Amino acid sequence: MEDISIPNFDPVSILVYGDVMLDRYWYGDTSRISPEAPVPVVNIQTHDNKAGGAANVALNIEAIGGQSLLMGVIGDDPESHLLKEALEATRIETHLRCLPGYRTTTKLRIVGQNQQLIRLDFEQLPFAIDEELLQDYEEKLQHVQVVILSDYAKGTLLNPLPFIARARKRGLPVLVDPKHVDFRLYRGATVITPNLKEFEQAVGHCHSEAEMVEKARELIHSCELGALLITRGKDGMLLIQAHEPPLAISATAREVYDVTGAGDTVIGLLGACLATGMSLSEAAKVANLAAGLVVGKLGAATVTVPELKRALLQAHDHHSGLLTQAQLLEVVSTAKAHGEKIVMTNGCFDILHAGHIQYLEQAKALGDYLIVAVNDDDSVRRLKGPLRPLNTLEDRLYTVASLRAVDAVIPFSEDTPAALVEAILPDYLVKGGDYRVEEIAGSATVIAAGGQVIILDFKPGCSTSGLLERIVERHSVGELS
Repeated sequence: MEDISIPNFDPVSILVYGDVMLDRYWYGDTSRISPEAPVPVVNIQTHDNKAGGAANVALNIEAIGGQSLLMGVIGDDPESHLLKEALEATRIETHLRCLPGYRTTTKLRIVGQNQQLIRLDFEQLPFAIDEELLQDYEEKLQHVQVVILSDYAKGTLLNPLPFIARARKRGLPVLVDPKHVDFRLYRGATVITPNLKEFEQAVGHCHSEAEMVEKARELIHSCELGALLITRGKDGMLLIQAHEPPLAISATAREVYDVTGAGDTVIGLLGACLATGMSLSEAAKVANLAAGLVVGKLGAATVTVPELKRALLQAHDHHSGLLTQAQLLEVVSTAKAHGEKIVMTNGCFDILHAGHIQYLEQAKALGDYLIVAVNDDDSVRRLKGPLRPLNTLEDRLYTVASLRAVDAVIPFSEDTPAALVEAILPDYLVKGGDYRVEEIAGSATVIAAGGQVIILDFKPGCSTSGLLERIVERHSVGELS
C-alpha cells in the first residue's frame, strides 16, 4: 500500500447504468421459535429503505465526494416511489425510466440481532431495451469521464454491447460488473470485475492462480478486453491486464460482517480512481482497501474518504491507530471536511481497566472519530512520581490502540496536551472524573472554536491508584507471591 494515496474525488463524474433496485430492511428481535415450523419468530420494530443494485454503485461514488449520474428502469408501483424517496436525499443525478407494467426489483431482508435471517426477492423477467433509452444514454455520455455498467441480470443489460460500444466510441473507459456467463457479451469493455464464482462459471474451474491467469488472458484476447479484476474474498483480488504482469492484491485483514454490496463498492471505487487519473493497478489497490472496510458493515454500505485514509495509514503500520501528529492532522482535516465529528481525550493509561474501557466507549459514542492522547514516560513520572509508569509508553500506546472504541492514539511529552488540543480542535474534548471544565487543558480553546467540553463519570470502584493499593495490600499479607 506504500505506493498509493487517496486522491481528491470531487472532480469525478461517472455514469452508472444498470439494474437499480430497492433494498428493504426489516429489523426486529428474535426470542422464540415458531410453534408452526422450526423457524425464528421476528418481532419487527423498525425498517429502512435503501437504493440498491446499480444505485448502490452510485451511492459509493457519492460517499467519497464524486458525482454520479444514474440511469436505469423502474416500474410505476409503490416500491418505485420508495426508491425515489431514498435517492432524493442524495446528490445523485437520476434518470430512471418508468415502464408501465414493469415491477421495480425489490429485495426484502429480515434482520434479527444484527443477523440477516432471510431475503425475499420481488422481480420480473428481463425486458427489451428500446432505441429511445439508448439515445438518452448516449446523450449523457458527454457529461462524464467513466462509465460503469452494473449488471444484476434483471434486464437492463440483457444486451450490454450497444452500451459499451457507444461509450468506447467516445473514448470513455467502461467498467462492467458482470452477470452473464458468456463474457463475449462484454466485448470491448475496459475492465470486467467478476468474483471468482462468476469467473469460473465463464471459463471453468481453475486449479491454481497460474491457470486463472492463463484463462483470464485468453478471455482478454478473445473478448478484446483491457483487463479483468477478479475478486476472491479472503484471498483478495487478482488483476490481469493485457500487457502487464498479473497483480495479486492481498485482502485487508478485517472481520467479515456482511458481504452485501461489496462488489458495488469495488467497481464504484475503481471507476472513481480511474477518473482521477490513477493507473489501473493503483485504482485496484484502493478498491481492495474499500472492500475490506465495507464488508465490516451491515447491509449494502459505503465508505468515506476519511475511512480510506485511516485504513491506508493503518496498512502502513502494524500498530493500527498509532499515528504521527502530521498523519493525524491530515486525517482530522479530511474527516472534518466530510462532516465527521472528532472526539478527543487524554490520560496516562498505565494499567488499563474496565473503567477506562467504559469511559472510552462513552467518549466514542459522542462522535465519529476518537483520538486518545497518551502521556509519555517522563510526563507520567512528573505527574505520578518516580515509580510510574509501570508500563512503557510503547506498551501503553499499543494497548489503547487495540481497543474497539479508539480510532487513533498519539503520545505527548508535555505535562498537558493543550498544544495538541489546539492543533486538532476537536468537536468534543472529553475528560473523566470530578474535573471542572475550566480545569481541563485546552478547554478554553475548544469552546472558543465552537466545540464542547464534556466530563464523564468513571465506573465506580475502578481506578489505577485503587488497583495498585489493593495489589500492595494483598502482597503485604502474603496473598500475592
